Formats: sequence, structure tokens, C-alpha cells
Amino acid sequence: MFIWFIATSVVLVAVVFRSPAIDYRTVIAGALLPAIEGVLGGPRLLHSVVGAVAIMAVVMLATRSHRLVRRRLLGVPIGLMCHLILDGSFTRTNVFWWPLPGAGFAAGQIPEFSHLGVSLILELVGVGVAVWAWKLFGLDDPVKRQRFLAEGRLDLPV
Repeated sequence: MFIWFIATSVVLVAVVFRSPAIDYRTVIAGALLPAIEGVLGGPRLLHSVVGAVAIMAVVMLATRSHRLVRRRLLGVPIGLMCHLILDGSFTRTNVFWWPLPGAGFAAGQIPEFSHLGVSLILELVGVGVAVWAWKLFGLDDPVKRQRFLAEGRLDLPV
């Protein structure tokens, strides 16, 4: 259940923002971050839009005079928001809007575990998206691949 979040988040952010300056490694980190809550026994802060917005606010406030650091770290809340869309958190009101429906955390598993059969299918789709993205971003070229690994940058198609 990782490839779906990694590949799809990177492609979504690349297509929507069209910015060569985004560090896609931090987008990947943000997209995977909510999975930690699976170990905690259920959805918490990272599966709520309030949590994603709070993390965005912290990044914006903490990096006020550090533009390059901000550009790099903004990928984390952006990836986190991608995760909320890609795992269907928005379909569970008490998870997505926490703490607005009530202060207690929602019962049950995180969305990606609660619909495991669908998640496995999405993982296969994610493999297809990853193969397509590999070609789209030219990652078969060792120079482009190394730049992505070292700097988190991708060459966006025109």
C-alpha cells in the first residue's frame, strides 16, 4: 500500500503544480506519513484535514525567512493532503473532519487497512502509474534519476 501513495502523489503534484522546484522526496514522505497511524491503532491527526492544515501552518510559520527550506518542506503537507484523497479519508466524516465532530479519535482501522481488498487493487494500479511516471519523467536516464535522488527534482514534460 505504498506504491499507490508514492507514484500517484508524485504524478498529481507534478501535473497540478507544474513546478520544477518542488522536492518530490518530501511529497513522498508526506504521502506515506499517515500510514504510521496504522501502528497507533486507528486514524488520528494525520488522517484529518485539520491535521494537514495545521502541519502546513507550522511549515509556513517556521520557515518565514527561509524560502528554500520552505519550498522543500511544503512537500510534506502537500503529500499529506494527497494521501487524504487517495485513501478515501474524506468518506469518513469523523476521521476527515476530526476534531470537529468530537474530540475523540474515530474508532476502527486507518482507511487504507479498513478496505484492504481495494487497497491491494490500488497498489497494482500504483505499479502501473509508477511505470508510466518513470517513462514520463525520463527516470531511465541515469542523470535525471540521480538528480531526483539527490535533489528531489523531476524533469516535467512540456
